[in-house]
Amino acid sequence: LPPHLLHTPTGTMCNRKAQLSHFERSHQYKQLLSTAHLLTEQKLQTAIGSAVTDFFQIAMLSHRWGNDEPLLREIEGKKIYDLRAIDGLAKLQYFCALALEKNFQWAWSDTCCIDKDSSTELQEAIGSMFSWYRRSSLTIVYLSDVSDAGSLASSVWFERGWTLQELLASPTVLFYMYDWSLYTKDDSTNHKTDPAVLQELQEATGIAKQHLTDFHPGVDDARLRLHWASRRRTTRPEDIAYSLFGIFEVQLPVLYGESAENALGRLLAEIISRSGDVSVLDW
Repeated sequence: LPPHLLHTPTGTMCNRKAQLSHFERSHQYKQLLSTAHLLTEQKLQTAIGSAVTDFFQIAMLSHRWGNDEPLLREIEGKKIYDLRAIDGLAKLQYFCALALEKNFQWAWSDTCCIDKDSSTELQEAIGSMFSWYRRSSLTIVYLSDVSDAGSLASSVWFERGWTLQELLASPTVLFYMYDWSLYTKDDSTNHKTDPAVLQELQEATGIAKQHLTDFHPGVDDARLRLHWASRRRTTRPEDIAYSLFGIFEVQLPVLYGESAENALGRLLAEIISRSGDVSVLDW
């Protein structure tokens, strides 16, 4: 689990200790205690895994950063629903309220759920982010610049570096427009299974449908994967390499302050050492 999660019923930020405390007060935990003595060790481990998975279903946010995005230190110890709803904070409130409406107790946003003052936590987040999105129950994509159906591809969301792995990793995705209305205005529960939206995604990204719906991280087809990222940009140049670590399933040191060329060079060297495919140098 991510080290920090938003508890949607209360709007509070919870570290791992607080997450555990909430779990110990849950009906899932109480049911485990009441039935543990009836189960074999193997069945108990299965029951524990099932209870934890059920309790910690997480909704993830995927978006383009805007003005005044709230950081961890700015909302710690506060209830986000009580804070003034402007710019990035309003977006966070809408996201958490929507997650709660869909019966998710936990929500994660890259703006405030990473302690960016901790190099250790930042390294963990970048190395784990793909798996967090992969294990999520729902990724809510907020497109602040889309106002009507059929204009999905026009969003700058498709030009950002980090959103590529968020799209590929997430098994269940719903797109929301600038007013937080569901894109296509139907009752879809997963836009990755909507043929019309999938066609739009394919046209916007140049990624084939089979990769959009069933992507597997690794160094196979490395040149193709690099090509998907070639038109995308990140605010910090070196992030263009870091945002691909999960897609290629590599663990490399995060060295903020290095050049984009050096970061990409380290990534390409790791890909070549694993795959033996030197053609990636010409991506």
